[in-house]
Order: sequence, then C-alpha cells, then structure tokens
Amino acid sequence: MSATSGSWQQRWYWRPGIIAVLASGSIMVLELVVGRIAASYVGWSLYTWTAIISIVMLGISLGSWLGGRLADRWSSPRLLGVLLVVGGLLSWSVLLVDMVNAVAQVEKLTQQNLSYVAGLAALGIALAFLPCLALGCVSPVVVRLTMRNVDQAGSTVGRIHALETVGSIVATFATGFWLISAFGTRPVVWGVGCVLLLLGVIILGHGRWWAIVACLALLVADTTIAVQRNWFRGPCTLETDYYCIKVTDETREGHPVKVLILDRLVHSYSSLDDPTRLVYSYERQYAGATAYQNERHNPLRALFIGGGGYTFPRFMEAAYPDSELDVIEIDPGVTEIAHQLLGLERDTRIATYNEDARMFLGRTPNRAYDLVFGDAFNDFSVPYHLTTHEFNQQVHAWMAPDGLYVINMIDGPSGELFRSYVHTLRQTWRHVYAVMDVDAWRRATRSTIVVIASDQALDVAALGEHAPELAASLLAPDVLEGILAEDRAILLTDRYAPVDQLLLPVFLDILPE
Repeated sequence: MSATSGSWQQRWYWRPGIIAVLASGSIMVLELVVGRIAASYVGWSLYTWTAIISIVMLGISLGSWLGGRLADRWSSPRLLGVLLVVGGLLSWSVLLVDMVNAVAQVEKLTQQNLSYVAGLAALGIALAFLPCLALGCVSPVVVRLTMRNVDQAGSTVGRIHALETVGSIVATFATGFWLISAFGTRPVVWGVGCVLLLLGVIILGHGRWWAIVACLALLVADTTIAVQRNWFRGPCTLETDYYCIKVTDETREGHPVKVLILDRLVHSYSSLDDPTRLVYSYERQYAGATAYQNERHNPLRALFIGGGGYTFPRFMEAAYPDSELDVIEIDPGVTEIAHQLLGLERDTRIATYNEDARMFLGRTPNRAYDLVFGDAFNDFSVPYHLTTHEFNQQVHAWMAPDGLYVINMIDGPSGELFRSYVHTLRQTWRHVYAVMDVDAWRRATRSTIVVIASDQALDVAALGEHAPELAASLLAPDVLEGILAEDRAILLTDRYAPVDQLLLPVFLDILPE
C-alpha cells in the first residue's frame, strides 16, 4: 500500500465497516422490495422467491468477481466511490422499471412467448440484477483497500464479511418488519439510492463538506419534487407487510361494487348498499351451506379463515343477525381497508383476530363452530401450512359434531392439489364433498372448487330444499371417486406439503392432453 493510500486511510470518512454494512444491507433491502413488486404481477409463491433470490445471488456473484478484478487493477478510493454512486443510480432503476409498468410488459411477454420459469427470471433480471451487480463489486474493493499487509488478510476479510452479514441481517429485519409497511416500496428504494449516492460522494469528494452539503441539497430537492408530483405513490391503496392492497370501483349485474385486489388477485366484490349481494359463485355456495346449517343451528356460530373484503361475513351479519361471527385475518391492513372502503362498520358484531390461523386454532378450543370457512387460498399463493393434516386436526377441534368445514380452493384440470387435499381432509373428517362443474373444470387452466368436510353426511334432500344451487353442483360420490383415482394423492403434512409443485400446471397454464 502506497504512502498516499495510507494518508487517506486516516481521514474521518474512511470507515470500511460502515461501508460494508450499508452496501450489503442495501442489497437485502432491494431483494425484499423487488419480491414485493414482483408479487403484484405474478403473486407470492415458492417459484417467485426462488427466481428473485437466484437473480440477486447471480448479481452478487458476478459483482464479486468483477469487483475483485477491478480492485487488483485500480485499487483506489475513487473506484469505490464510483461503484457506490453507480449502485445508487442503478437502485433507482428499480423505481423506473416499476413506474413505467415495465414489469407488466415483461409478464405479458412471458405469457405469450416464454416459459413460466424463464418469465420469472426475466422479471428478476429487469428489477434486481444490475443494482446487485454493482453493489456486489463493493466488497472486494473494500477488502483490498482495507488490507495493510498479507499477514492480516484472514482477519481483515473475516471482519469485513462479518460486518456485511450484520448489515444484511439488520436490513432484512428492518425492511420486512418496518420499512415497507411504514413507507412503501418506492420511498424505500429511493432511500437506498440516496444513502449509496451520498456515501459515494463523500468518498469521491475526500470528505469535503461542500461536496456533502451540495449532494444533500440536491437529494432533498429531488425528494421534494418527487413527493409533490406523487412519484412515490404506487398502484397500492395501502401497502402492508403482506400485500399490495388495491380497491377499485366496478359495476356488476347493474350494481356498483367495490373490488378488493390483493397483489394480483381480485379477492372480493363488495356491495356497500346491499351486503347480501354476492358476486362470486363460490360465495353463493357458501350461502347455500349456511342456509343448510341454519335449519339445524339457530343462531349460527361461524369462523372465517381469511377475511379479505369481509364480503361473506357481512352477508351473514345481515342475513343472520343473531349469528356469532369470528374472522381470522392475518393482515390488519386488510381489515382496516374493509372498515374504510368496503362497508365493514366500526361497530360491527364481527370479531376479527389479526393473526395467523395456526396461532388462533393452536389454542385450547373454547367454543364449537357450526361453520368454518376457509378462504385463504388463491391460484398463485397457497399457504401450505393451512393445507396439512395437522392444521385440519386443529380446525376439527374447534368444530361442532355436525359442523361443516367449507373451503374455497383453486386447481387446474390435472387436479393434483385437489386430489391430495381431499385425501388429506379424509384423514380427519368422515365425509368430504366437492362442489364443481366438472366439464368447465376440464376445459379451464384453473377453476374454483368448493370442498366441504364434515363428520356427518349431508342430508341431500334438505340440501336440495334449502340450498338448491349447492345441491345441483355437488359431485356424485362415484364421480368424485373417479377423479381421485385418476392419479396419485399425497398426504399433506407439516413435514411434506409440496403445494407449489402440485400447482405447477396452474402456474404454467397447462391443459392436459
């Protein structure tokens, strides 16, 4: 190391540990934010996160290789400053890609020309590769500039890498538990770019205060303009730790409704003036099951696993005013949106528990539900821990002896998840039924299926009287058995529940030959 190099190592701004923490932490922030943005277009799934993480790691790997080559050839603070500035600017490219809706265009290209896996990789590259490549270059340059002699190489590399890991851990916790829900994805990305740019300018300007003040003034001015022009306002009505929540207005069957969209899923339609108006067919099947149970239990006691737009809880509150209604909704933001925009009154009789269903049902049962509705699945995001035998046992413990567990699920015509799910339900309940249009299911890449599980057989005559639409769509036992016999059925357990793999044909939009 030259004498010149030694002189700048004594300056106040040379803090290799802080630089390592901020650079590595920025990568983790971007990784989580990119996953959040991608979920708005392709949904949450094991495949989504596999693609994002792989692209981020690819960027870091190539960046580390490139940074090592650059450090050996041009080892200087100037190189480090340039890399940080470039990393900051490329971090903002995530904003550009999101704001010009380029992700949607990539997804459209994916649907038309690419395989699903290639499409996810394209999304990851468009959003994350370049900033991670630039920031991946930082670590070897910091190590090279910090190392005073070969005898200290091991301790120097170990210290820098340890600090980078600490930065990644802190950034992961801060982003996942606070930053996204507090500020939203776009302001978080902007903040990452600002930090990296300021750090780069400090190093390039050799710590001169005029350079720092000028950079800060420029960033403050740009931030003010961005706020005034709503550049940070994304497509979300509310962004939470779980979803990008959007609420839009539509007209259905001549009536205005509020539409709740969670990431890419149109989750529910809510009529503000008439809560008994149901748009989705599966909700009408729910209504049939409720009418059937109401003849046997009055008042009804019902539990909803997943609140969403609170469409069906509001229906029951209006149609069965004496009923006792409990909702488990993991995202308090969804509940708040339902209060603000979807007609859920503040003084509602519906009790909400903002926690995971496994936590709620894992407690000692203190009531018995006549109806349990499972509505936490969609085609691209299936919480596997709510599909397993162990979870079914928890649900069963909270049900009345003749209670109904009514689940809305989605599968394609291959029926891989459907068969396994029904097989798993049968290990807990004596009777399992399916409500579906088999012909339509065979022709579509994905369909909604309502599954009903109970310890007591359904009274078909009573069902036809009180729920004719449900009775008409109920699969005959021999038809259901024929579907179940078509291929394998896996027992879904906490240790083995490959629901994403079982849904792969749905991801790929594959129709059976």
